[in-house]
Amino acid sequence: MRVPPFRPSLPLRIFASIAERIDRSSGWSQPPPLIGALLLGGLRTRLRQRNLHDTSGLPATKSPALVIKGDSYLTARTPDGSFNDLDEPGMGRAGARFGRNVPSDATSLPDRTTLLTPNPRLVSRRLMTRETFIPASTLNLLAAAWLQFNVHDWLAHGKNRKADPWQIDLEEGDPWPHKPMTILRTRHDPTSRPEANPPTFINQASAWWDASQLYGSDEKVQKQVRAGVDGKLKVDRDGLLPVDPKTGVEITGVSGNWWIGLELMHTVFTLEHNAICEHLKREYPRWSDQELFDRARLINAALIAKIHTVEWTPGILGHPTLHLAMRTNWWGLAGEAVHRILGRISKSEIVSGIPGAETQHFGVPYSITEEFVAVYRMHPLIRDTYEFLDAASNRPIEQRSFPEVAFKNARLVLDRVGVENALYSCGLMNPGAITLHNFPKAMQQLEEPDGTLADLAAIDIMRTRERGVPRYNAFRRFLHKAPLRRFDELSDNPEWVEQIRSVYNNEIDAVDLMVGLYAEPLPPGFGFSDTAFRIFILMASRRLNSDRFYTRDFTPEVYTPVGMRWLDENGFASVLLRHFPALRPALRGLRNPFAPWQPVQRA
Repeated sequence: MRVPPFRPSLPLRIFASIAERIDRSSGWSQPPPLIGALLLGGLRTRLRQRNLHDTSGLPATKSPALVIKGDSYLTARTPDGSFNDLDEPGMGRAGARFGRNVPSDATSLPDRTTLLTPNPRLVSRRLMTRETFIPASTLNLLAAAWLQFNVHDWLAHGKNRKADPWQIDLEEGDPWPHKPMTILRTRHDPTSRPEANPPTFINQASAWWDASQLYGSDEKVQKQVRAGVDGKLKVDRDGLLPVDPKTGVEITGVSGNWWIGLELMHTVFTLEHNAICEHLKREYPRWSDQELFDRARLINAALIAKIHTVEWTPGILGHPTLHLAMRTNWWGLAGEAVHRILGRISKSEIVSGIPGAETQHFGVPYSITEEFVAVYRMHPLIRDTYEFLDAASNRPIEQRSFPEVAFKNARLVLDRVGVENALYSCGLMNPGAITLHNFPKAMQQLEEPDGTLADLAAIDIMRTRERGVPRYNAFRRFLHKAPLRRFDELSDNPEWVEQIRSVYNNEIDAVDLMVGLYAEPLPPGFGFSDTAFRIFILMASRRLNSDRFYTRDFTPEVYTPVGMRWLDENGFASVLLRHFPALRPALRGLRNPFAPWQPVQRA
């Protein structure tokens, strides 16, 4: 694919160099928020220059055919994400390759022995196991559900290969019931020429921020979830998602790795889609089912993107500089108040935000990257135990373990507890902190719906290795951070330092990316590491910059004036209260609905 080269101006390049030097010497988080936000802008320019690498141009044996009917794609999202970029219609579509944030020649795999060293099960047991739950006290559990809800929109590697699985030896005393442990390999890229290419993998999902987790990434799934009337999605009589009788799991765009948190997110935003349809129907009574669906999808997806940008991200990255930076991403330095009164006052994304600015790919075709996938491995957010309370009285209803709220059990709990009570309970519970020794125990021996057992901590380690993502120290180098020279630089916890040193046989360059990210001391208010944040700096804005429905086509003509007002006037709290007004007391006075809610007074 060809896209225009990225050529930042000389002043921008100079400022990027200055920002990089300041960051290395004292860090971006120390100065006042405005200065810090400008430094982040400089770092982002450097990352845009050096950390976007295309895999679509590597040798390929075949490319899936593009099929389009009519011209509706000009103003509506297609099921598979094709034709978002009209010049390169295959960009970002389901079935395209994952990209890279490091050069392709750095992703070649070592020999099998090196790839399996140290033993991923050993890493899981000695460094990840949760002995005592460590809470993320500034967040509620809906923040964890929200992250997985969005990750399902952006990426999917597809079904793993059953042939030639990874064989993981077990140390003496390991309680795993099968020896050796096996981990299925990631599905290979059927378009790749392995003799000519470094590892490449196919994204089964549409890579765009298009709410494909609700709508699916192909026509077949989209037809399954649509009601076929007034643009709406299917819900049952109780306003819940229909259940597949074969699996017991809900029918929606993506239903893998299902648990009650995901069920709540899918339910809320399915209801929100239908509410948007009803509002559009009142304004445009002659519109067809397809027209209502297309406009409602655009609005709903953009609302999810807005909530993620200006509410979820400042919630999990609770630093004043980030609050300013993320609001600048959406509204620019001019701010929300100016936007509401005057709209865009400049073509510049810095002044008036990314939505409505010019589309920009920064010299590389848009994709989700393998490094982005790797830094979003955040399973410690999940709890092992769940207490459900009554939203009206705050009285206990029931307690459950994670397996009892996962897969087909999620709906059984929701039927007993009710959606409002489940939302209220998740609003009160903290997720786990993203750190070492806080991986949910239930996920280290998780029984999948087909009966197989999985240690997700060991799998997370293995997936990152087998997909060619560099280990922690090399990753830092590629992201323009100083590499570590000593193990005591890894963490401010001396006990953890010695544990890591032992597991990695005193070889600091062998430390896995996930281990380093979980061990790393955090900037003030941060819920995940500064090294992981470097990928976020680059990719969070890129998901908006590259998408024409957030840039050149983010207009009243495409979204409708009604849709643009809906986006201006709504956030996560208003969405929740529209559908579940009994939550009002718990949300009263909260600045961010992803922070812990207020418990109601017991009757």
